[in-house]
Amino acid sequence: MTLATLPAPTEEDVFLLPGEDQLPSDDDQTMETQRHKMQMDLLIESLDPWLAEREDGYVGGNMFIYFSQAQIKTQDFKGPDFFAVTGVPKRERKSWVVWQEEKAPDVVIELLSPSTAQYDKTEKKAVYQDKMRVSEYYWYDPWNPEDFSGFTLTNGRYQPLEFNNQGWLLSQSLNLALVRWAGAYRDVEAVWLRWVTLEGELLPTAQELAIQATQQAEEERRRALEATQQDETERRRVEILSAKLRELGVDPDTLD
Repeated sequence: MTLATLPAPTEEDVFLLPGEDQLPSDDDQTMETQRHKMQMDLLIESLDPWLAEREDGYVGGNMFIYFSQAQIKTQDFKGPDFFAVTGVPKRERKSWVVWQEEKAPDVVIELLSPSTAQYDKTEKKAVYQDKMRVSEYYWYDPWNPEDFSGFTLTNGRYQPLEFNNQGWLLSQSLNLALVRWAGAYRDVEAVWLRWVTLEGELLPTAQELAIQATQQAEEERRRALEATQQDETERRRVEILSAKLRELGVDPDTLD
């Protein structure tokens, strides 16, 4: 019996299936390149606080997703580089277990490399479409930004997403967009895949948030200093005016 012909698990089957605490969560494999790891971190790091603000979702990467009984036995499928799930509580997880969470990921992104590109574009894509039923699937090559595509599940089949006029791919699941952004992340200049709001604002990294906080604090300090200087200028103006009035024999304290 193949993975595709397995019957759907019954409630009794689900009850008997292991959860994340019983299933393997580490395959002892490492990422392929530093840039792959950094690109995965960038996608997770920027989206995680955005989801946390809404108290609605989980984001992970390079971790197992369990979706079938056969997979438990064969271990024939590893986790995606990035995935996001909406409508679930935010908590730490060892792996994503579909029958335990009662939901598959809404968005999956695979980061291509010469050794995985063909697999990611064919067999793995078919797994996300036919077995996991992931709503949106994207792939991106950190070393070749032109190799960037997205798909949405429509009537059980993946249909290509069209780039908008700004070159973005829109995610209906997250109400965000994915954009290729040229700049430095952790001191590495490259074209990075990033999340952006539909209004065009990049979801910031932790470093960018820290810079923004520093700039905001500096702006508030500058405004406070300007206000203090204005108060001092006004005080000196009043003192000079009072002195002139006294020279004229007028007591400024008696004036309304």
